[in-house]
Amino acid sequence: MKLVIVTGMSGAGKTVALKIMEDIGYYCVDNLPIPLMEKFAQLILDSQGQHSHVALGIDIRSGEDLSMIGQIFESWRQLSIPYEVLFLEASDQILIKRYKETRRSHPLSGSGRIDQGIAKERERLAFLKKMADFILDTSKLLTKELRQELEKIFLENGDFDNLFVTVLSFGFKYGIPSDADLVFDVRFLPNPYYVEELRARTGEEKEVQDYVMQGGTAEKFLAKLTDMLDFLIPNYVLEGKNQLVIGIGCTGGKHRSVTIADALYGYLRERKELGLKIEHRDIDNDNKGKK
Repeated sequence: MKLVIVTGMSGAGKTVALKIMEDIGYYCVDNLPIPLMEKFAQLILDSQGQHSHVALGIDIRSGEDLSMIGQIFESWRQLSIPYEVLFLEASDQILIKRYKETRRSHPLSGSGRIDQGIAKERERLAFLKKMADFILDTSKLLTKELRQELEKIFLENGDFDNLFVTVLSFGFKYGIPSDADLVFDVRFLPNPYYVEELRARTGEEKEVQDYVMQGGTAEKFLAKLTDMLDFLIPNYVLEGKNQLVIGIGCTGGKHRSVTIADALYGYLRERKELGLKIEHRDIDNDNKGKK
């Protein structure tokens, strides 16, 4: 039997995650009263494999019963009942935005403000987050990307370091991304903008990539960048970081930054334990002016 507890912040995507788990073969139960969890697990064990993969949704709606979870987990360990905890996280800004878009009230806000309810929930769920085997920050995940991460963890049995990395190309002329954790300026590389036949093309095309990579400077930069990330990423994981945005910038975000971001993404894609995606923020922006 494989038992997964799906929990986390209200609005972080638990309902969507449970639907995905169901799609990949899990028997899912949402908001089961916590006092019934032990009996439920025993029933699943006694079903002789009828439900070999089970996901239980637990959230702040359980109220004071949440305090029983630690005791239940200890009981499961003693009975050798295998279980894992998936905690879904999102930033306060994203959670507030989602609540406003759906026009729903936070379960702990009452007649107060949404941010106050979120703060209370974070405090009450902190102990559960510490128990989590997997932490997924859904702040920037599309549903298909969340599905990919859940399939990686629970379907493919891949290694997972609780870190989701976004490689983001951008143009300095449009501003540095406010959510970038690391920013690298690649305006020192050969600029395809000054080649007439390359000006309207992008760093996703081989001719532009070859131009940017000429001379070996870009390759040396990538070698040093990947070496630094090989050092940083394991330490970020140890520190508990679960979201990393790496910004690669050139003047307009169309040629050089796109080329280097694509190359970095290709390198990080070999690390199967990472959640990973790439974005080219400004690739389709103003084609006029220096890129």
